[in-house]
Amino acid sequence: MMRTLFLQAPSFDGYDGGAGARYQMKREVRSFWYPTWLAQPAALVQGSKLIDAPPHRLSFNDIRPDLMRHELIVMHTSTPSFKSDVRTAEMIKAINPNCKIGFIGAKVAVEPEKSLKGTAALDFVARNEFDFTIKEVAEGLDWAAIKGISYRDAAGAIVHNEDREVLTNMDLLPFVTPVYKRDLDINRYFGGYLKHPYLSFYTGRGCKSRCTFCLWPQTVGGHNYRVRSIEHVIAEVKYAREAFPEVKEIFFDDDTLTDNLPRVEALAKELAKLGVTWSCNAKANVPRKTLEILKANGLRLLLVGYESGNQKILHNIKKGVLVDVARRFTRDCHELGIVIHGTFILGLPGETRETIEETLNFAKEINPHTIQVSLAAPYPGTFLYKQAKENGWFTENVDLLNEDGTQIAPLNYPHLGHTEIFDSVEDFYKKFYFRPSKIASILGEMIRSPEMMRRRLREGVEFFQFLHQREDTVI
Repeated sequence: MMRTLFLQAPSFDGYDGGAGARYQMKREVRSFWYPTWLAQPAALVQGSKLIDAPPHRLSFNDIRPDLMRHELIVMHTSTPSFKSDVRTAEMIKAINPNCKIGFIGAKVAVEPEKSLKGTAALDFVARNEFDFTIKEVAEGLDWAAIKGISYRDAAGAIVHNEDREVLTNMDLLPFVTPVYKRDLDINRYFGGYLKHPYLSFYTGRGCKSRCTFCLWPQTVGGHNYRVRSIEHVIAEVKYAREAFPEVKEIFFDDDTLTDNLPRVEALAKELAKLGVTWSCNAKANVPRKTLEILKANGLRLLLVGYESGNQKILHNIKKGVLVDVARRFTRDCHELGIVIHGTFILGLPGETRETIEETLNFAKEINPHTIQVSLAAPYPGTFLYKQAKENGWFTENVDLLNEDGTQIAPLNYPHLGHTEIFDSVEDFYKKFYFRPSKIASILGEMIRSPEMMRRRLREGVEFFQFLHQREDTVI
């Protein structure tokens, strides 16, 4: 087995590039997702090590000794971080020229040849679902015999091997939490809406929804929701409880855990036997009956992608949810005491000044406990990216981040410019949070809990710094 290092490279201060992050960027408040997509192959490679540099505030010099003593270095990359990751790979080669460097992630899954041509420091990329591909590379197999990789042969020519079959038996994947225990400081991982400290991992991959902007199902996970057995999930939860007794919440990071209603209900009942507090991603269409079962069995919070309050935009992005259904779902959650973190996206196809206002009013009406407002991000490999290319919606700058890691608005419509879309995020946040009722709710939460008092004060400072930095951002 090659001495293998799995690396999320050093990057911008406060940048969440972890493979669990839906959007790779600096956050409104300090927020880091676990690098689950790196931890999974790391769990398959005996003797490996995982370094997640950004949340641990590690510089290149900090990890230099590890870089020099490993034979194989596997880095997760993304469209926003690719340039920075290439620079890191070139710096690694300068100090360890004999190591092999491979990239994984959606970026290289859809653009393998372009990625390899981006730097001579990159030896191979692992496409699509890469767990067992990386295991075989680490085992020293002849690259010509490994499915799912693109690489340079001895003559320097780029070779694309045949695709690897999609994994169907998800129980073949080992637990990721032992890798967390071995290599990560879980106190470094924050979610503004999650209890701290928290853990997150997957119970399955893929999502049956067809949202045009969503990266993972269109590039790596697929639209067939493939799941671990409930017994397998519960076994990992039991391990995690023993390994991390300080953890206050487990977040199941499946694209949409509620895609399979009978399974999520059965899983909830098993979690309740362990007394686990848990949260997950959900569409805004879960029936009340299911919500009642989940709440009665430990569910605390749902992360819900509302995206827009305009029905036409939801149709445009193939969201598969009706606004009125989302209203009823949210009302049910409020009545049952299920906390909601709602996410919204501005600048999707069909967006106008009026639809932005409509979405803001919708957000205030349904009143999630917390929100995240993102800019439409057309990642390569998504239908939205193809649309933007075909319709000439991209601005001259097609990057998704500026030089300090802040998300920018890359789409520009004839009736709505990218600068106006960018500015609307700050306006949305201010008008949602700076309402008397929302301020009173947050203050009440702080008064009831000294821990929450400290946390919200810190987040408030970070939030105002975020708004100030956006005001100074040139796009």
